[in-house]
Parts: sequence; C-alpha cells; structure tokens
Amino acid sequence: MFNKKTLPVLLVILGIGIFAAFQTIGSGNPPTKYERILRQVGIMLEQGHYSPKKIDDAFSREVFTKYLEAIDPEKQLFMKPDIDQLKQFSDKIDDEIHGAALQSFQAINSVYAQRLNEYLSSYKELLDKPFDFTADETFVDDKDKLDYPANDKERKELWRKRLKYQVLIRYADLISTNEKLSKDKARTTASMEKEARDKVLQSTNRIAERLKNKFTEEDRFNDFVNTITSCMDPHTTFFPPLEKRSFDEQMSGRFYGIGASLRQEEGNIKILTLVTGSPAWKSGEVQIGDVIAKVGQANEEPQDMAGYDVEDAVKLIRGKKGTEVKLTLKKTDGTTKVVSLIRDEIVIDETFARSAIVNEGSRKIGYIFLPEFYADWERPNGAKCAEDVAKEVQKLKAEKVDGIIMDLRNNGGGSLYDVIQMVGLFIDEGPIVQVKDRDGTPSVLRDKEKGVLYDGPLAVMVNEFSASASEIFAAAIQDYHRGIIIGSTSTYGKGTVQRNIGLDGGRGGLMAMTGDDAASNLGTVKLTLQKFYRINGGSTQLRGVASDVVLPDQYENFKFREKDNPDALKWDEIAKAKYNVWTSGADLDVIKKAEAERIRNDNVFSAIKKNADKLAELNDRVYTLNLKKYMEEQKEIKDLVKEMDRLTKTQKANPVELLPEDLARYDSDQAKKDRQTQWLNNLKNDIYLNETVNVVNNMISQQAIVKTK
Repeated sequence: MFNKKTLPVLLVILGIGIFAAFQTIGSGNPPTKYERILRQVGIMLEQGHYSPKKIDDAFSREVFTKYLEAIDPEKQLFMKPDIDQLKQFSDKIDDEIHGAALQSFQAINSVYAQRLNEYLSSYKELLDKPFDFTADETFVDDKDKLDYPANDKERKELWRKRLKYQVLIRYADLISTNEKLSKDKARTTASMEKEARDKVLQSTNRIAERLKNKFTEEDRFNDFVNTITSCMDPHTTFFPPLEKRSFDEQMSGRFYGIGASLRQEEGNIKILTLVTGSPAWKSGEVQIGDVIAKVGQANEEPQDMAGYDVEDAVKLIRGKKGTEVKLTLKKTDGTTKVVSLIRDEIVIDETFARSAIVNEGSRKIGYIFLPEFYADWERPNGAKCAEDVAKEVQKLKAEKVDGIIMDLRNNGGGSLYDVIQMVGLFIDEGPIVQVKDRDGTPSVLRDKEKGVLYDGPLAVMVNEFSASASEIFAAAIQDYHRGIIIGSTSTYGKGTVQRNIGLDGGRGGLMAMTGDDAASNLGTVKLTLQKFYRINGGSTQLRGVASDVVLPDQYENFKFREKDNPDALKWDEIAKAKYNVWTSGADLDVIKKAEAERIRNDNVFSAIKKNADKLAELNDRVYTLNLKKYMEEQKEIKDLVKEMDRLTKTQKANPVELLPEDLARYDSDQAKKDRQTQWLNNLKNDIYLNETVNVVNNMISQQAIVKTK
C-alpha cells in the first residue's frame, strides 16, 4: 500500500530498472561528448518515458522543424534556400540519436552562424536614419503566420519592420510622457524619434553582444537536445549541468530580491514563477508570463532588458534588503506597466497554508489558502501541507464555521502523498487517485484513515494555473460529489509525473531518482514516468478538471494550458475505481445549475468575458507601424485593462477577518502582521471569493432545508 515510507523504495526500484537498460543498450563509446549525450538521451526516452513516440523519420522531421524555430523564433535569420538546403538532414536526426555520426546539428549551426553575422553587420545601418511613422504598414510578430523570407531582400525588409516596431514603442512612450510636460520643457518630435532609435540601438547592441559571446555552440546544442526531449512531451526536459545548478539556485529563495524566477524566451526575460509572500507576489501587479522590459534602481534611469540573459537580469533585480527596484513589465494583454518593489528576504512561511473567516450575517464561512502542496521530507518536523491544512480546519471548526472554501488558485501542485492525506480530511476512507507507469497496471492510492475531519459544505476554488496535485484534489472532491469546484472553465491539465535522472548513470543517475539530485557532468533529464487518473477512470491530463460553476476571467483566451501544446500527452481513461459518493442530503446538481445560471446572467461577469474576448482579439500579434493608429490601439487596450481591473474588484468589501489566535500570533511581529493585513485586504477586494461565498451560502441553505424536512 502506498505511503511515504514506501515511496523512496519504489523510486529506487524504478531507477535501477531504467539505469540497467541504459547500461545495457548504451554500452558503446561514441567519439564525442555531443554524441554521448544524444545517445544517452535517446536510450532514456525510448526505455524510460511513459509514452515514448517512435524515434523515426517522422520524429526526426518534427525535431528539425522545431529546432530551427527554437534558434530562430522570429524567422528572421534563415531564408527559404537555407531550409531547402538543410532538409537533407531533416530525416537523419533519428539515426544520429541511435548512434550515427552527428551531422545535422553541425550543418544547421554552420548556416546559423553565417546568417547571424549577416544580421549583426546590418542592423546599425537600418537604425541610422529616421523612420516614417505616417506610412500605413503592419508588422507580423507571430511565427505561425510567417514563412521564412525567400531571399535577402525580403529578409532585410523583415529586419527593417521589426526594428521600426521597436522604435515605435519607445517613440510613443516618449510622446505620451512629453504631453504631460509644460511647454518650456516639451521636446521636438525629431529629438524623441532620435532618442527612441538610440535606445533600440543600445538594446540591439546588447543582444548582438550576447549572441556573439554568450550564445555559444554548446548552448545551441543544449537547445537541440531539449528540442528532442520536449518533442516527447512538454515536461520532459534536458538540463545541462550549469543550467541545472542555476535553476536550483533561483528556486532556493536564499537571497534578497523580489521573489520571482525568470526564463529567457524569444529574446525576452519572462516571469516564470512567483514565490508566495514575496514582494512580487504581494504587489498583485506581477504575473507569470510578464516580460521584463526594463529594470531600474530607485530613481535611476532604468536599463532596457533587451539582449540580457537571465543571469545578468537577476544581478540587476537582486540587491540589498529594503532597497527599491522598478520593473517595467509588458503584460500578456500587450499593455506596459511600471511596478515598484522593495527587495526583501523571501519569507518561506508565507508559502504555508493559512485561513480566515468571511462573516455573512449570522453565518461564518471558513477560507483556507494553499499556495502549493509542500512537504519538507528532509527534517523530522518539517512542514507538511496536509498536516497544516488539518490544523487550519480544526481552527475553523473551533470558530463554528458553517462552510469551508479551499483556495487552490495558482497552485501548481507538489507532494502526491500530501494531496492524498488532504482529500482524506473531507471524505471517509477510500481511493483518491490512480497512478500508472508505462508497463504496469494502475495503482489505486487510497486514504486509509477512517472518519472525516470536516463534513460540512465545501467549495474548491481553481483557475487555469491550478495543476497536478491541485487537479488531483479537485477531481477527487468532484468525483465523490463532496463539494463544488468553482473557477475557470478548466484547470491546467497536467496529469503526469517527472523525475530527474543524470545522464552519467551510476550514482548520479540513480540518486537523482530518490531526491539526492547528485550532479551529472553530461546533464540531467527530467523524464515523464507516470500518469495520473481520476477515480472515475478519466485522466487529468490535457483536459484538467472542469469547474462545476464557471467564473469568467481575463486569462481564459490565452493559450498556455497543457492542451495548447501539440506535444502534450493525450487524454485517455482506465477502469473506474470502486468508491461510494458522498451523501450530504443537499442536491449539488441543483445548486450547480442554479449558480451557473446566475453567473451567466450577471452583468459584471458578462462584461469581464466580453472584455477578455476583446483583449484577445486586439492581441493578435499583427501590429500597425503607423504612429497615429498605434496610439489609438494602445489607448483602447489600456482603457479595457483599466475597466477589467475595476470589474474584478468588489464594489463592497468582502467581510473577511483573521482568526483571533492568528491576530495574537502576529502581534509580536509587525512585519508579518503587515503582510497578513495586506493579504486580507486583497481578499476583501476579490470578486471571485465573493462569488464563491455566494455559492457556499446556497449550499448551506439547501442543506438546512433538507435537514428540516
């Protein structure tokens, strides 16, 4: 039976099996480091991946196409004749993975280096003369709508439009700032246009410097290998040794900063994750996917981040505790916002579960916030989210709450053991989730504890970023008819599990499976090994968990869920586990139908949906290069975003308060007390919490009616 003691043993057995296969099949000694890596990765994918694609000519052609897009995402370096020339290698990559001499990468790399040098010797000339912003031109910045230029003339025209668009953004910003100045300080349009070109030249110089000196052949090879692994599925990833160490350092939280991990994507620095309780998270203005356009130190002139790599960007963003850093963020809806943050030590305890009470007249509704399914296995008394949530439930029961809301929005998952224990707080003993590897029959993981800690009305809040363990929890609550799931149309849709395996084999490869994460000189592969299934037999993969009551939000139309990646593993189902649905007396189906109808007729949520659709329509990545039209479009977008901000805040504050014992606990620590107050204020303005409270109120009323009959 599954428990936390048997988990390491299972992983060791699994690791030994895969490692033995690697040793047996990969016993040859390829002549180069690149070929060794390629061969080991191929063996690992074929012998260990949960659902490996056949590594054949079709797979090779997919890798070929995606690798060209990875190193030239804007399709501005390679030309059609280059692609035609390189196509002779498009069906050879599978042979190279299986041991043939590596030729495709060298051939692509050689053409790439030549075309890159041509661009680096041309952009300064294109920025040397003023642009005409009265011309009625458009610039397409969507690789799916672009083809490679047919010749050098088309390619230079693409360069011209891209640089012109970058200048236009800065020029329009300068004009907007200039309009606010007094007449004696106002500037000429010519001087502002020149300054905009100078700024683009500076940022492009940095990009050129990085591409020449930092984006090495080895970096391009690492991208090549990562393209191969990600063609299996989006979560199978190759980490070269330095990148793996850098990733671990960024996630450690042992520094003074803003609490955000970053990644480089298509020449931009993007927000990858936010640490709960950190300055970035608490601001409410920094979101995953935001592009960091500039970084400024207090009142100093901000530095343009174009051309910076993640390591250099982190150096600018980190600093002494209490100092100010200003981020200019380009949001996913196309708008730009300057956010001021005060650096602080990342407060780990704010990633833990905490609770509050919403006072609804004579009723009290408990609220539990869980940012992640954490588990500290290294310390005997380390924090475990299931234990912490149980404590919060007990505190709320002591306050005699009439219902409980479990908030899993933006919760990306974590400990499988803890999610099983947590579901067990709300149901009697029974199956929670099914897990299947590539060869075995599904294992049913159960809550074995008899009895229920809390048996009252329950609602679970989710959104597009609720993934993995969050989806297991929501799915189990839904399948047992234990509560109502409220939020976006569906959760993220990640129903797979990965483990890190070092390519060197031996201790490095095996211990990475058991959590020791020993270093590997060749690199590490995060490999998809298993798949989750609901107890009703359906997978959480791809489809996620559909909400019982859908609340429209601004992110619905943005394509970042699992289903939006063509290489994601498919949805399927297995046999249903045996379980008994919850019997509370209230008819949840009636409540779901009534609440869904109420939301559909709600003017505010109708407006949110309409505005979200309009923002998605405007954000089609086809941009005008005409100054007048550009500024008109930007005004329309900014007005929509401003309206969206207004709509997503309650007109009347939610009556939320901390529990008495929590108030007393924070009295001695003013900093923590201030952070709790800010968290509470955010909840008071949260329209989605407000609507969830309405749903729980309906559940309470329905249950009361049943009891009186």
